[in-house]
Amino acid sequence: MMKINVYSEKSVNFGANSEKKPMIIIESRKRPLEPGQKDKNGKPILSLKEKYPDAMIIDVTSKAQDEFVKFSPFYPIGGIPVPFTDDIAVSVEGIWQGLKVFEDADVDTTFFWKRDMKNLKRTTRKYGPCLGHRKGVHGEELLDYLTARKLIYLPCYKWVLENKLQKLVAAIRIISKNKPVVLLDYNTNPDVNNPKSPLSHASLIKAYIEGNYPE
Repeated sequence: MMKINVYSEKSVNFGANSEKKPMIIIESRKRPLEPGQKDKNGKPILSLKEKYPDAMIIDVTSKAQDEFVKFSPFYPIGGIPVPFTDDIAVSVEGIWQGLKVFEDADVDTTFFWKRDMKNLKRTTRKYGPCLGHRKGVHGEELLDYLTARKLIYLPCYKWVLENKLQKLVAAIRIISKNKPVVLLDYNTNPDVNNPKSPLSHASLIKAYIEGNYPE
């Protein structure tokens, strides 16, 4: 049986009216869940449960303790086609990192098979400036950051939503038609065209459920 841990003060009616629009909010996982924490100046921090008393709060990061961890780009969901090549990979993040090209290092296909959700970052500190993402393992073209986001990250994550996570997507859709759903992510940037901040994968879940997944 699927194990799901969600945080809500009120019960959910799963007999949702299909005509209702989803109510999905993206919040930082760094915000405290429970009341009582204070900032460095001693002022109380508004907790998630205080800010959203009627909402279902769902962690979709790699730190989630239930089935929703599968929404994490780091999760080894398996069988993901690598864009512009015949390879497959176990995680979206493995594809994203593996196709990076640095001044001192080319693509690294070993990242396609990392399953422990750890050490999945290839950094400029170790490999020098990032020159872009290779368009396919053996491709000659290097994609800039935003182009790579649109041609690599977005289609890979959408493939996972459509081919691996339909039951969990349906659960969030049903819940969100009865009460607000807060999806927790470390990144909260929903703008695909904003290169200043990593893209929130939680925002992609929201967009997919609402029928406006970015292309």
